[in-house]
Amino acid sequence: MTASSIPQLNVGLIGGGFMGKAHSLAYAAMPMFFWPAPAIPVRHTIAEVTDDLAAGAAARFGFQHSTGDWRRVIDDPNIHVVDIATPNNSHAEIAIAAAQAGKHILCEKPLAPTVAEAKAMYEAVKAAGVVNMVAFNYRRTPAVALARKYIEEGRIGKVLSFRGTYLQDWSADPSGPLSWRFQKKIAGSGALGDIGTHVVDLARYLVGEISAVNAMMHTYIHERPLQSGGADKLGASDKTAGGPRGAVDVDDEVMTLLRFENGAVGSLEATRNAWGRNNYITFEIHGTEGTIHFNYERRDELRVFFNSDPSDARGLRTVYTGPAHPYGEGLWPIPALGIGYGETKIIEAYDLFTAITTGRPVRPDFEDGYRTELIADAIVRSAQERREVDVESIGAPRETAGV
Repeated sequence: MTASSIPQLNVGLIGGGFMGKAHSLAYAAMPMFFWPAPAIPVRHTIAEVTDDLAAGAAARFGFQHSTGDWRRVIDDPNIHVVDIATPNNSHAEIAIAAAQAGKHILCEKPLAPTVAEAKAMYEAVKAAGVVNMVAFNYRRTPAVALARKYIEEGRIGKVLSFRGTYLQDWSADPSGPLSWRFQKKIAGSGALGDIGTHVVDLARYLVGEISAVNAMMHTYIHERPLQSGGADKLGASDKTAGGPRGAVDVDDEVMTLLRFENGAVGSLEATRNAWGRNNYITFEIHGTEGTIHFNYERRDELRVFFNSDPSDARGLRTVYTGPAHPYGEGLWPIPALGIGYGETKIIEAYDLFTAITTGRPVRPDFEDGYRTELIADAIVRSAQERREVDVESIGAPRETAGV
């Protein structure tokens, strides 16, 4: 394939915050890593809440055009892909409009703040027949994809149990501002939707479908200083001791037991109030023939034990991901040279554009996002009613989890 034969696909990005930066980086870098690229992402138009903010984002992120009205992105016949990187409560309106306009869609997670909105989004893309993807990018960490490969190969036998965590500390300080992430009307939920759903996605990707949950949820900080300006203060970097305060009406912590349809059991913990933890995503999976352990803060490493190992080499050992492992041919030439958050987004863009140009399905898609929202809803109901809740009682679809 020559450079001139590679198609160019125009991207309309809605949202110029932290995630807009991550996605823009991925579009620029994807052909540098994966060549020949399935397509060249052209950063065509970026939308923000005002024309001035959009113009600034376009200059910063390398977009050709900008607008203060996201509907112009949907209405532009030159745009092929709509990328939704906005607060959760706007996902459904934008995605449904994009699907009806025949655009392919990448939407940040969680897919929606409610089951009803997630279902409507899923039904819209299914009816339109457009490629759709929800941005649970951590499953695209090469070590995580390698863990799935080992499980599929039977290297740890039948999976018995899964333990997953996502611990952060950016909201542990009560003087951090009242970001939209602390407001139910915008976010839908707190730690559960923001970070817990990432663990749900990893559990479904690696182990299989979750059938039941038994959960607790808790809010530690019930009010925060009102935020100045419209930008999301992710990381709560701007501290305010005094001034007016607003109510926090979402969860700070969620813990739940998990039952899987295949008979495995598990647990999940997510909080943004764990001092000393930065982006502590972990899982440990035990099987009848071995164990796999992963810590995202050491994301080039996968810790493994296989019962088939010789007796003089038994114990957890470290595999450093590199060219021999999933996505390795497009990344760095030496194992453990360093994989970052940006690379997971680059891989995400590669898989999305491969799906668009080849017609092959890509996961996680909006069905996965809907299924994850059903599980999250079951977790909330379980915590409220203090009992185990079957996900099927929420109205879950009967399709299987996967890549």
